[in-house]
Amino acid sequence: MISDSTVQLGHGSGGQMMKRLIDEVFLDAFEAPELHAGNDAGVAALPGTGRIALSTDTFVVTPHFFPGGDIGRLAVCGTVNDVATSGARVRYLSCGFILEEGFPLDDLRHICQSMAETAREAGVAIITGDTKVVNHGSADGVYINTAGVGEVPEGSSLSGAACQPGDVVLVSGTLGDHGIAVMSQREGLAFSTTIESDAAPLNHLIAAVLDAAPHVRCFRDPTRGGLASTLNEFAAASNVEIEVDEEAIPVKPEVQAACEMLGYDPLQVANEGKIIAVVPADEAAAALEAMRANRYGADAAIIGRVHDAGESGPRVRVRTPWGSTRILDMLVGEQLPRIC
Repeated sequence: MISDSTVQLGHGSGGQMMKRLIDEVFLDAFEAPELHAGNDAGVAALPGTGRIALSTDTFVVTPHFFPGGDIGRLAVCGTVNDVATSGARVRYLSCGFILEEGFPLDDLRHICQSMAETAREAGVAIITGDTKVVNHGSADGVYINTAGVGEVPEGSSLSGAACQPGDVVLVSGTLGDHGIAVMSQREGLAFSTTIESDAAPLNHLIAAVLDAAPHVRCFRDPTRGGLASTLNEFAAASNVEIEVDEEAIPVKPEVQAACEMLGYDPLQVANEGKIIAVVPADEAAAALEAMRANRYGADAAIIGRVHDAGESGPRVRVRTPWGSTRILDMLVGEQLPRIC
């Protein structure tokens, strides 16, 4: 149960507090089964035209510009990736801007150009939008909402509730890059190697994996809450146990060092250009090869397996380099606010 009487920062963390907020407030009010499925995009049928996938996301990241990207690139990548994880071919985006009075027009132009370039890279079109301006002090410069729509191929049924014992878990690259890049810029932290955000549109990578491994169970981009939240969501939805090998999980040395210095677990840090995939064991090698053939999947790896939940119930375990295991929980509270 939610114990707070007001909204807290932790309710936007992607962890346990956010899950309770969604379950007890939003899902309690909104009844659509497509929403209650708990996937990043809602899939619905349109009479005579097949099925569509629809997703929306709002971006409040601060600072607006950071190593490897900006709020505009993030706003396109985030929604493109959420639609693509449903197996849909992403077609169109909308964008809505909330602008604070006094926000520099040169910064706004830069953000819009970044959105346009990223949309071209993804092969999608921004076809509608909206602009609101609020009084100085009523917002923090600029907030952006994007919504995306795509066509779902016939027979596609990707879902976080589809994982089965024996399946294999893959990640398309190194974890924690985005969260640490934004936090470093925000706090003025200097490292010997610049840590850049991984923000990237992954719809082409996802399409390639589906071609190579047609029985993929599910995809998810591990944004807020990181790998930990994503795998716990899969485990709960599918009533399974997921075990991952800590040594197999790709993390850049500089990101690992930054996390150790700041007291973060890289498995709970946000990513904006990575995909988690769960696939049948006999398609894992083909899925991995397809990921690595894409420039955004060069560091892809097989990191774990799905097991029967047994008496312990759904959970996520991490096998350490010393042969022991630890439970990987969803993030509690908020460690990196306004990361996307």
